[in-house]
Amino acid sequence: MNRTLAIIKPDGVQAGLIGEIIKRIENEGLRIVAMRMDKLDARRAEGFYYVHRSKPFFNSLIEYMTSGPVVLMVLQGYDVINRWRKLMGATDPRKAEAGTIRADMGTSIERNVVHGSDAPDSAIYEINYFFKGTDFVE
Repeated sequence: MNRTLAIIKPDGVQAGLIGEIIKRIENEGLRIVAMRMDKLDARRAEGFYYVHRSKPFFNSLIEYMTSGPVVLMVLQGYDVINRWRKLMGATDPRKAEAGTIRADMGTSIERNVVHGSDAPDSAIYEINYFFKGTDFVE
């Protein structure tokens, strides 16, 4: 069993999409083994997105991710990273496959409702950034 981090971003929370996104996760057969709602401050958002610090969109990304609450989740399942990324769809909702979360719910490349780790190493880092070992329910 593998794990990955999933985030319902501020636009998804504000639009009332938490339940629909969780339903899709569970319908895909992925288990949520840790979850909480949180409000990121600039320091935590900057630390999480540190790899993007030199990119032109960094400041707007931090502003967006601190604009409202997020739902942080750890998903578990076979090939979970690839399955969650397929369920999310392409980063740009206009390019996302029909039926994916981003195609159905996202409004722009910056406001695309969800985040997911892109590789096993980043999944480990991202999960440990927000969760401790005692936060998981098996």
